[in-house]
Amino acid sequence: MLTLLGIPGALRAASTNRLLLAEARRAFGEAGYEEADLRLPLFDEDLEIAQGFPEPVLHLHAQVKAADAIVIATPEYNKALPGVLKNALDWVSRVPGAAWRDKPVAILSAADGRAGGERAQFSLRLCLTPFRPRLISGPEVLVAHSRSAFDENGRLIDDRTRKSLTELMNILRAEATRP
Repeated sequence: MLTLLGIPGALRAASTNRLLLAEARRAFGEAGYEEADLRLPLFDEDLEIAQGFPEPVLHLHAQVKAADAIVIATPEYNKALPGVLKNALDWVSRVPGAAWRDKPVAILSAADGRAGGERAQFSLRLCLTPFRPRLISGPEVLVAHSRSAFDENGRLIDDRTRKSLTELMNILRAEATRP
């Protein structure tokens, strides 16, 4: 069975990006699922030198390394990816073992603005590029006005967005099973 790792770019338990990850998980189909916890200390090389890698960082690195596919749902904070997500990328990149290398990765975003997190996705792609994952280029899933994009059961309202999400998850699944 495939393992899908969901990475929410927001810490808030009720974030629309967590709702979007739940939709992505359903669209991906049968798979083991884990969700990353980005409550990590701020990256600090002095901390790394003095104490080694914090346990939560090693856990996240192991989750990335073990996953067959990864889906990241990011909000947009001030026209870019959130600091907690960038911090997690920085920490994981420090741990030996190139966890992201050749890993199929899909990016989604939900934001309250009219562009749905487009700039956050762009900045996230830039940050991931040095790690050499297999980034899925599309279709783009950008959920604008995210506070009103889900129904009372946490399901996406817009049919076009659901269709794009399903297509993206089908591509991610195919990449995860590619030899």
